[in-house]
Amino acid sequence: MNLKTEPHLPAQKSTLFLIAITMVATLGGLLFGFDMAVISGVLPFVKQQFSLSPAAEGWFVSSALVGCIIGVAFAGELSDRFGRKKMLMLAAILFLFSAIGTAASADYTLLILARMLGGMGVGVASIVAPLYISEIAPSSIRGRLVTFYQLAITAGILVAYLTNAGLLNLSLTHRGQSLGSILDFIVIKEVWRAMLGLGVIPSLLFLMGLLFVPESPRWLIHQGKEQEGIDILTRISGAASADEAIKLIKKTPAKESGSYKELFTKEMRKPLLIGLLLPLFSQFSGINAIIYYGPRILNDAGINISNALLGQIIFGLANFLFTLIAVWKVDKMGRRPLYIIGSLGATLSLFFTGWCFYTGATNNIALVISIILFLACFAFSIGPLKFVIASEIFPTRIRGRAMGLSIMVMWTADTIVGQLTPLLLGSVGAATTFWFFASCCLVSFLVVFKMVPETKGKSLEEVQELWTGH
Repeated sequence: MNLKTEPHLPAQKSTLFLIAITMVATLGGLLFGFDMAVISGVLPFVKQQFSLSPAAEGWFVSSALVGCIIGVAFAGELSDRFGRKKMLMLAAILFLFSAIGTAASADYTLLILARMLGGMGVGVASIVAPLYISEIAPSSIRGRLVTFYQLAITAGILVAYLTNAGLLNLSLTHRGQSLGSILDFIVIKEVWRAMLGLGVIPSLLFLMGLLFVPESPRWLIHQGKEQEGIDILTRISGAASADEAIKLIKKTPAKESGSYKELFTKEMRKPLLIGLLLPLFSQFSGINAIIYYGPRILNDAGINISNALLGQIIFGLANFLFTLIAVWKVDKMGRRPLYIIGSLGATLSLFFTGWCFYTGATNNIALVISIILFLACFAFSIGPLKFVIASEIFPTRIRGRAMGLSIMVMWTADTIVGQLTPLLLGSVGAATTFWFFASCCLVSFLVVFKMVPETKGKSLEEVQELWTGH
């Protein structure tokens, strides 16, 4: 079935159509998670092979994040100008080139450049994929579908952990044997190449899937392509729901396009502040310190590298499973309760993680449990809800630009965390590092408690009315 040209569909087929295009869009999240987490297994080998200093180690991790910032810098505005689908296809191409480039890099400089390409893909996908999903989703399940994007990120992280551990095991068990000249090089001698190169598979799936998905109907309507947008909305949610959505879309201010200047008007000031603070604190929660440097943290705690990678799999599985709570509850409990509960839980679990390091209780199950509790709290609140809320609170005409600024803050903060974590671990130690992240989670709780309204069950146009008072 060609998803772009199929005429009006019965209710069951409309549901399948919506699921199919959501799953394709969430492949951007899977690649995001894979690209972010694969570094945890690659880092010890690249560090040894290239004799990296702590600063060079931080740059290797953060080079992809610099790419993210570059991708974010142009993706928001271009998605408003040229559409969501074209930018998702660009992200897929960048992911593909990065996976091939990192696996085939002849030297450290080329490896960094290829990682930056992947980072650009992550930057583009991190804006456009949740934005696209929010614009195709019916309001009753929008939170759930956007949360699937975060679920895909955690799935990508878990896949990276599993493939890293599997390839490491393959490399160790076949050392001294021959698998063929190319496989000997990328699987046994320099296994990190295989770890990075596996990203080719989901990149190809993402690119091929995007050939069959439609453009965002809200974007089309705001571009004057009303009938095309109406046809897509009808195929997604049925004629009755589409008619209601179209009436709400037409009620919004009739501006064909927006500008960055509009984001700084009085009525947009509060949503902009929310859209900047939530991604900022999501990165300063410490999540990527665990994802990037988990093996090192566990290794420093007395756990060898193989067991550290196994520990990362446990962390990744916890992150994935507890994101399902957000998928299950985000449209029932709402955004605010989940975020408030999760941010408080993250604060307490990070404080206890720091206490384990402070007291030297790192060789028992308490450390692992405290990290898993943090991952659980992050997975159903701080992690997914920044995407859900940011994709809801801005008008369609400037949503891409607003998401661009929001995700720019996220990746800038992530770059800082990537550079800061090894320095903190080396200077003040793991205990103080985790206490610092705990304090950031506490501030995020206060921000949501004071500023963020509930948006569950509201159409994107009704959410806009919270700020305009129309």
